[in-house]
Amino acid sequence: MIVNITLPDTSYDITIDKLKTLTIDKKVVVVTNPTISKLHLEYLLLNLDIKDLSVVTIPDGEQYKHMQTIEDILEHCFEHKLNRSSMLIAFGGGVIGDMTGFAASIYQRGIEFIQIPTTLLSQVDASVGGKTGVNNKFGKNLVGAFHQPKAVLIDPSFLTTLPPREFSAGIAEIIKMAVCFNQDFFEWLEENDLRDEENIKVAIQKSVETKAWVVSQDEKEKGLRAALNYGHTFGHVIENETNYNTYLHGEAVGIGICMANDTSVKIGLMTQEESTRVKKLLEKYDIPTSYQIKDVEDFYEHFFLDKKSLDNKIKFILAEGLGGCKITDEVSKEDIISVLKVF
Repeated sequence: MIVNITLPDTSYDITIDKLKTLTIDKKVVVVTNPTISKLHLEYLLLNLDIKDLSVVTIPDGEQYKHMQTIEDILEHCFEHKLNRSSMLIAFGGGVIGDMTGFAASIYQRGIEFIQIPTTLLSQVDASVGGKTGVNNKFGKNLVGAFHQPKAVLIDPSFLTTLPPREFSAGIAEIIKMAVCFNQDFFEWLEENDLRDEENIKVAIQKSVETKAWVVSQDEKEKGLRAALNYGHTFGHVIENETNYNTYLHGEAVGIGICMANDTSVKIGLMTQEESTRVKKLLEKYDIPTSYQIKDVEDFYEHFFLDKKSLDNKIKFILAEGLGGCKITDEVSKEDIISVLKVF
């Protein structure tokens, strides 16, 4: 299965299939982490036909998604004398993809990279669309660049070694796509179990098609693409408050979706019944839907560090029923505070 994404300056294929031999006649560095290296690196190397190949292994986890790790990747590239025609391969989850893409975007002012995502979250969302970057003390992904991959190669067989928690975290992003853009897909998700091998392939394909459609219309997130951050405005604050080591990204997004839906219900964009259906679907896969906010005012102030906020207005992405969404900066502080107080 191949999904093409066409943008003003580039075009590339997203392939959903067993990994096939990849022949590259240039210097290549594979960026991965110890967990993926142990489980899948041998399988990857069997499918790479590259004369000059090296591997850099960086620590595993969102807490290492910072500039020092980028320096480590760049140092490896310089030591192995990569040039402007060289290439990086991101082999791992969303953290690996984001950092490899960012390193590729700034190494000698930009070189090519390929995404080979190994987690469900990265397969359905993070690997597609060219968003790269790192976190800092102010928030998530606040330092980065738009840098499109040369190709995305999605092999669902990698998911067989994924821990149940990581699998569920990826499902949160699938639910996000369905709620915002495709009511039929949402209803299909309600009726089917994604733990089934064939069902998960369908869900990956539907999610990738949706993401590709959105990105092709709005690569640099000037409008529609911001809708893909549904659940993220709240979720990013949760991740920041918990120092990125309590919740997986998809888990924080799941809680954020519930907060966003409570806001939608509050201002009349969504019925309580629709909100409950989304919550039930998240809970079907043990995705957390509640959170204990310690300081409501402090939580609210964190919204202003979000990249989507502008001129002291907070931009919220809210579900409009099932299958629609609304990007708005017109939600009153009083309404948001009353939602946050419930948590």
